[in-house]
Amino acid sequence: MEIVKGRVRKFGDNVDTDAITPGAWLHLPTEQLVSHAFEPILQDFYKSVRDGDIIVAGNNFGCGSSREQATAVVGQLGIRFIVCESMARIYFRNCVALGIHPIMAKGASSLFNEGDTIEIDLDKGEVRNPKTDERTLFEPLSDTPRQILEAGGIFAFLKKEPVSGIGHDVS
Repeated sequence: MEIVKGRVRKFGDNVDTDAITPGAWLHLPTEQLVSHAFEPILQDFYKSVRDGDIIVAGNNFGCGSSREQATAVVGQLGIRFIVCESMARIYFRNCVALGIHPIMAKGASSLFNEGDTIEIDLDKGEVRNPKTDERTLFEPLSDTPRQILEAGGIFAFLKKEPVSGIGHDVS
């Protein structure tokens, strides 16, 4: 049974990609862009985030443009899980491709405050606040997205699991 634990970094509804990675800074490499991550919402967020923190948010996380930097910067900050009520489809796909586990769990946002500990049971499909013992369920990912995440992202997956005709000599 795989249970992931981390410190909650709490966000509300409609966190768009421009709030995650402000457009004025997109010319920077990801390593430098992290110092502007979430800047319109939480100034200097990058200074307080720790490897293994978990984002908990409301509805429509990652809405807006399909900029991949908005997902890459989250991974660069050491965040490997995002638990939210709902997520924009393209952001969801970018998360899986870049090795960040997206979890849609109705009611999860109301269970946590900033700094709480969160427990995620990936096998049971359950999110739990150990302080209050409140919990909610989520639908675990299907086989292919799960395999991509287990490999560490789409590039690692494709290196591990070659697909006929993609990057291989098929003659």
